[in-house]
Amino acid sequence: MAVSLQKGQKISLSKEAGGTLTQVKLGLGWDVAQAPQAQKTGLLGKLFGGGSGGGDTIDLDASCIMFDSNKQAVDAIWFGQLQSKDGSILHTGDNRTGAGDGDDEVINVDLSKIPAAVTSLVFTVNSFTGQTFETVENAFCRIVNASNNSEVARYNLSAQGGHTAMIMAKVYRHNNEWKMHAIGETASGRTFHDLMPAIAPHA
Repeated sequence: MAVSLQKGQKISLSKEAGGTLTQVKLGLGWDVAQAPQAQKTGLLGKLFGGGSGGGDTIDLDASCIMFDSNKQAVDAIWFGQLQSKDGSILHTGDNRTGAGDGDDEVINVDLSKIPAAVTSLVFTVNSFTGQTFETVENAFCRIVNASNNSEVARYNLSAQGGHTAMIMAKVYRHNNEWKMHAIGETASGRTFHDLMPAIAPHA
């Protein structure tokens, strides 16, 4: 049974998974919010049925920024660089339609290969197409144990608002184990580069 995280909550991933976690997946999913007079349009990628941004789709992008103990960014994994330089983190690719159920974007993390100098991984999501989160609903991020595909923790993002990005969660080392911190802070920016001033305090 996965833990449903609340904003600010911290958990031990190994305890929740019932053993040592090495291969994890961070999945991100969302739907298009229904416009007031719109027909039900289903998941992201189908056209809006009227209202603001009619005819557009939303391109939300997941990113992962690796930090050292000095809170300095070491590397970043996003649609412009799908793999970390050390090979420990792999983004499965930019989903520009979001069609289908489940995770719209997935970042695979091999915790056993994260360099010792890296102490935290901060996961963000931003609206590359510039729409605010008022046009998004049912957004979530979740940690999955890749060895058996079981969900370890889920964080439902109460994301609706006039922002274009969110700092979702942090996976970090503490006393030789990996923990997860549900951050859920709103921000603005089309790529993670724009978010760095807001991300750094959470590193």
